Amino acid sequence: MGKIITIAHQKGGVGKSTLAINLALFFRDQLSVALVDTDLQGSLYHIREDFPDMVIIGADKLEDIQKLSYDLIIVDTPPYLSNRLPELFRYSDFILVPTKAGFFDVMAIRSTLALIREAQKLSPHVKAGIVFNMVKPRSGITREVAELLQSMGMPLLNTRVHDRVSIARSSMTAGILNSTDSRAKEEIMALTEEVVERISSD
Repeated sequence: MGKIITIAHQKGGVGKSTLAINLALFFRDQLSVALVDTDLQGSLYHIREDFPDMVIIGADKLEDIQKLSYDLIIVDTPPYLSNRLPELFRYSDFILVPTKAGFFDVMAIRSTLALIREAQKLSPHVKAGIVFNMVKPRSGITREVAELLQSMGMPLLNTRVHDRVSIARSSMTAGILNSTDSRAKEEIMALTEEVVERISSD
């Protein structure tokens, strides 16, 4: 079985599915990639016909994910604390937690981080990181919010993905790689590279 990257946050509307599809598209040039939708709503699974060159499957059981023979498996999770998350986290190589840059958004990730810490106790190989996503270009990230996040004891990625129309629409436009928005592509590429570095680091 290949590496597993799980994208998780118990709060909806933080861009998990959009990040999942775009990361998968960026990795696809170098690796065989499967995108797994574990959300019962099946947001990604229902648009699989729009991405004919991408393997997008729905999977309710961890055993189904473990049977996949791909270099990389990217797992999108539901916007609530599923009872399947603890086990999925333990088998993940990297857990990416996207958050918006508001105070209440940051406070909302504490339950997800607690599950990650429990998984890391049982599976020390599991790595994780938080990424600021959907950042408003003008409001930015306040020092107080950044400090609060850093105090939670989970690595904060250097990459910041801004709130761009091109990214928000990318699931309907065959991915950000097909966009003319060079800054959006640079941000997703930077996120892809940073996730690789963190998975590879000792």
